[in-house]
Amino acid sequence: MICLSALALLAQDTTGVGRLVGVVTDAAGVPVTGAGVCVVDTERCVETDEAGRFAITDLRSGSYVLEFSRDETALRSESVDVRAGVDTRFEVTLPLPTLFAESVTVSAPVFVAPEDVKNSNILILGEEIWKSAGTLQDVSRYVTTLPGVAGGSADFRNDIIVRGGSPLENLFIVDNIEVPNINNFANFASAGGTASIVDPILIEDVTFLTGGYPAPFINRASSVLQIAQREGKRDGFGSRLTLGFPGVGTVLEGGIDDAKGSWLVSARRSFVDVFTDDTGIGGVPAFYSFTGKVVYDLTPKDRIWAVSITGIDDIRLGITEDIDPEEGLSTLDINYTGWRNATGLNWQRLFGSTGVGLLGVSHSQASLDQRVRDIARSGLPLDTTPVDELIVASPFVFIEDSSEGETTIKYDFSMYAGAAGKIQAGSSFKTFRLNYNTQSPLGYDGPFTTVPDINPIDLRENFTAYQSSAYLQTTRDLTDRLNLTIGGRIDNYQYIGETRFSPRAGLSYRVTDKLSLRGSYGSYYQQPFFLFLAAFPENRDLVPLRADHYVGGISYVPNRTLRFTIEGYRKDYKDYPTAIQFPQISFANVGDTFDVRDILYPMSSAGRGDAQGIEFFVEKKFTDKWFGQANLAFQRTRHAGIDGVPRRGAFDYPVIFNLIGGRRLSSKWEVAGRFAYLDGRPFTPFDQEISTQQRRGIFDLDRVNTERAPDFYRLDLRFDRTFTVNDKPLIVFFGFQNITNRNNFNGIEWSRRLNRQTFADGNGLFPLFGLDWTF
Repeated sequence: MICLSALALLAQDTTGVGRLVGVVTDAAGVPVTGAGVCVVDTERCVETDEAGRFAITDLRSGSYVLEFSRDETALRSESVDVRAGVDTRFEVTLPLPTLFAESVTVSAPVFVAPEDVKNSNILILGEEIWKSAGTLQDVSRYVTTLPGVAGGSADFRNDIIVRGGSPLENLFIVDNIEVPNINNFANFASAGGTASIVDPILIEDVTFLTGGYPAPFINRASSVLQIAQREGKRDGFGSRLTLGFPGVGTVLEGGIDDAKGSWLVSARRSFVDVFTDDTGIGGVPAFYSFTGKVVYDLTPKDRIWAVSITGIDDIRLGITEDIDPEEGLSTLDINYTGWRNATGLNWQRLFGSTGVGLLGVSHSQASLDQRVRDIARSGLPLDTTPVDELIVASPFVFIEDSSEGETTIKYDFSMYAGAAGKIQAGSSFKTFRLNYNTQSPLGYDGPFTTVPDINPIDLRENFTAYQSSAYLQTTRDLTDRLNLTIGGRIDNYQYIGETRFSPRAGLSYRVTDKLSLRGSYGSYYQQPFFLFLAAFPENRDLVPLRADHYVGGISYVPNRTLRFTIEGYRKDYKDYPTAIQFPQISFANVGDTFDVRDILYPMSSAGRGDAQGIEFFVEKKFTDKWFGQANLAFQRTRHAGIDGVPRRGAFDYPVIFNLIGGRRLSSKWEVAGRFAYLDGRPFTPFDQEISTQQRRGIFDLDRVNTERAPDFYRLDLRFDRTFTVNDKPLIVFFGFQNITNRNNFNGIEWSRRLNRQTFADGNGLFPLFGLDWTF
């Protein structure tokens, strides 16, 4: 038996397959030519080349046994896991032929340069998300611990801010399904929420691309977050119970047709509303999420899988008898109900030993019912008036009963064509069905305008729109050390009558086996959200915003579990939506808000901007004892509105530092921790005189983002204790978020009751507990 020590490496692929690659040498370190490498119980066999290298391509997710042969003698390895979009790489050392039957040494570096993605890529294991401290078992919150990534404006939101970009610039993909928003309590003009609808216990791995990503991915201006969920057990029934911040949940799974397939279902529900009907905000959030996944192998060459993810949420916010008068919600009554689902069917077909195609059909649907009453619209009410009477007598200032649907059919194909390298091609066609009933009958009196009641909205419109795209890309070795990826994609946006071509290119140069240089370039276009386009007639003239990425870096891998990287980047923005009525405002500075009214204006594609920075990253992957990563980023973001004056971006964090890790103390105890530091976020101060006169907060637009909040820092700890119940593991965890109880800055507000500025703080010391029981 061969003992393998192999770990997964990022090598992103949109066709849902992975590779086994490596080098075979003899005991003296000389490459072995002509050694056989086969995947047992398949027809997949290759021979090593003159440099001892081998690659077995287009393997589906699963466990495989390898057989190495030379001089009519063969030995088999232990089981090896292959994951979609991941390279598993080996360095194999064969002993002398006379000893061949006794042992073979197989080792592997963890981080080897991927083929297609040259820069800004990180592979996250599901276990890292579930066991990390301070991220609340939320994939979105976990990625804010990575290089150059920050969270949104408030602790209760999980927005992702990548290299100074708006949260609206991120793409989410789950099991080959594009999901507009993977979070609960989301609206049509946001990409964040409070908690992910993706069950963290189902996540196998996550690929996070933060810049310069290749042509197969549909355009987004900042990042791609691709989640691969595991399939169910094929060899019997399984069940699991979990409890944590996302709620209480259960997972059931089992095999189909003598292990030809599997099924899996997950259901979760928040539980805070079981204990209280008010968390200090006038109500308590309640949310549910459901996931189902079925995988079946029709033939050795054909696999199908279906996935469905659903989130349901409900909350009431606002005035109560006991609410703090300084609380901004004390003059509002907000009722929100949301529902979202993404469902897809995929058919994967292997063509010989070098090609694979993936056909995907998916549909996502989201609906929102939101109603907002302004208790102080006609002046502050008397304190003696019962709250129920105040609410009934107050006017609606915002009503939304809308839905958005998106149906996608896509096909991706990749093949290895000898000296021509890897070729990837694909196309997609999207149909959008939009049904808007969005009303702001009394107009807008938010913080950007000194004139109240402007821009009343009465949007009642149903329409259909289309988007089509195609891409072509090739990756090949120019020399033994130099690898090139080049390609492009074309996207047609039917609703606004625009077509864009996006070139992509990347180079990697292997200086030594441990050190490599990398660079990439790409243009990325993104259509403004349909709600923006439909809200005002002027907005139909908007064009896709553009971001040009320039990324360069160094990767050093001293051993199989350790990686160091340094990357510099620049993003140049143009054609960003801006507010016509407020020349200083670019919509590059919004996206992390629940208040849609604050971002619905007549717009023009006149915005310009840039983001640039340098990131230092060190990562220690899981071993028997400990894991961890640290990163330090220096960056700068500037954006201009119609007036063309560059100003600090709202997501301009000059310094970001993260340290996260864990250690196994014994067979029963583990500890994990996280420390985060960010320079204070910019904000726009209120015009005190006008705000006081009008008894509402009004920003001083001559000082956009000129102020900076105090620095943010937070320390989190978590402890895990493993028990055994009926021969099954039961993991109980507990810990604390923000153990220093620091009052981090969340933002400024204007109390209409007190008629003065107030400051919103983040969460203080926050206890955490939960469990994970396989039974």
